[in-house]
Amino acid sequence: MPEQSNDYRVVVFGAGGVGKSSLVLRFVKGTFRDTYIPTVEDTYRQVISCDKSVCTLQITDTTGSHQFPAMQRLSISKGHAFILVFSITSRQSLEELKPIYQQVLAIKGSVEAIPIMLVGNKSDETAQREVETKEGEAQAAAWKCAFMETSAKTNTNVKELFQELLALEKKRDMSLSIDGKRSGKQKRADKLKGKCSVM
Repeated sequence: MPEQSNDYRVVVFGAGGVGKSSLVLRFVKGTFRDTYIPTVEDTYRQVISCDKSVCTLQITDTTGSHQFPAMQRLSISKGHAFILVFSITSRQSLEELKPIYQQVLAIKGSVEAIPIMLVGNKSDETAQREVETKEGEAQAAAWKCAFMETSAKTNTNVKELFQELLALEKKRDMSLSIDGKRSGKQKRADKLKGKCSVM
């Protein structure tokens, strides 16, 4: 089990191009870019309220490629909560989450007490939709996790996604109630390996 530190680690997984970085950047920085830049791994920090004090929400934006299996395993073993992202415009991207979910299950042993959110991103691209909402809901039910459709582009359900994820955590009482505009210092992308950051 990950040690109980002041960091709450959320790991974002999904195929390349589904909008993982766009979701994270929209949440942390409030920005959206149309260009696609592949990610190797980035970590973002946001101060949130946790058990009536503050802690750091550490969001790890992982690579969409399968070139770094050791990094993927490390992210899973250190993670407290997981966001599994597919694009509603790509059935293949939902299929690609299945081995990742299986790996979370294998490393964590059980997902009963672990907050996991299945996310159908690009909900604004209705004309290109390949995965119906009910299919996403059915997959989430099979995986015993929550489901939400989002659009990083139109900022639909992005903050709600992180709020819902934190609400699924039963061991700690967390919320996004601290105003994000104040916490610019924590928003830098850095490569700290799960170390507590001093505020």
